[in-house]
Amino acid sequence: MSVLTDTFELANGVKIPKVGFGTWQTPAGDVAYQAVLNALKVGYRHVDTAKAYGNEADVGRAVRDSGIPRDQVFVTSKLPAQSKTYDEAMADFDSTFKKLDIDYVDLYLVHAPWPWNQIGKDCDEGNIEVWRAMQDIYASGRVKAIGVSNFNVHDLKNVFANAKVKPMINQIQYYVGYTEPKITSFAKENGVLVEAYSPLATGGLLKNDQMVALAGKYNVSVAQMALRFCLQNGVLPLPKAVGEDHIENNAKLDFEISDADMETLNNMPDTAPEHSHNSTQG
Repeated sequence: MSVLTDTFELANGVKIPKVGFGTWQTPAGDVAYQAVLNALKVGYRHVDTAKAYGNEADVGRAVRDSGIPRDQVFVTSKLPAQSKTYDEAMADFDSTFKKLDIDYVDLYLVHAPWPWNQIGKDCDEGNIEVWRAMQDIYASGRVKAIGVSNFNVHDLKNVFANAKVKPMINQIQYYVGYTEPKITSFAKENGVLVEAYSPLATGGLLKNDQMVALAGKYNVSVAQMALRFCLQNGVLPLPKAVGEDHIENNAKLDFEISDADMETLNNMPDTAPEHSHNSTQG
């Protein structure tokens, strides 16, 4: 399962395992703790959480209890979307840092360019303030890398214009049929790694006939096909799973999709249009 330990390199030289384990919507407490522990047991070395998920303490406990050396597990958390001042960002990070209790955070992201209850609101000035805090947190050594989530091209340019340290990652919703080509190509041109949350369209891809047929051709599951697609596009997928079999299945990605089939996948229409792209918190 080498793909779990293969890495992408961020702009500052930090190495990040190519597949992350997502914990969005994973209930806090024993469910989150056990899911992360199982993922680490299977071989995942990259776990993604956020203050908004309410399960940071469980993620931290699982990392501590796993017996895996701290420097071999990559942990991401996120600043709440509604925090748009320097002081709020510093206070929220302090609380995340305490909850995780794992010496340092590998990656810290701004969860969204606007509060979840005001999607699309112009928060350009707030995001500049928040990015100033992110740079100070990074300079303190408590985080190894910083980035953003759900930022479009305008939001990225706004931060770039004032940044001493540019975001190293943009975590966005990304899956077969919904690959955000403008954001993705702009990010790549600027040395920003794209991470894919909801890489299975929150399950929407699993019943897609074309995906089922292609997966059958490679003798893999639809989930494996969807995750491999992200990797071959140079994007880091963050599948989430709670059951041990799903956790294990999602990790078996050491196969190659042909160029012709990648072209088919890259040109597929969105298969989950009923899934709102704006109200998601990935």
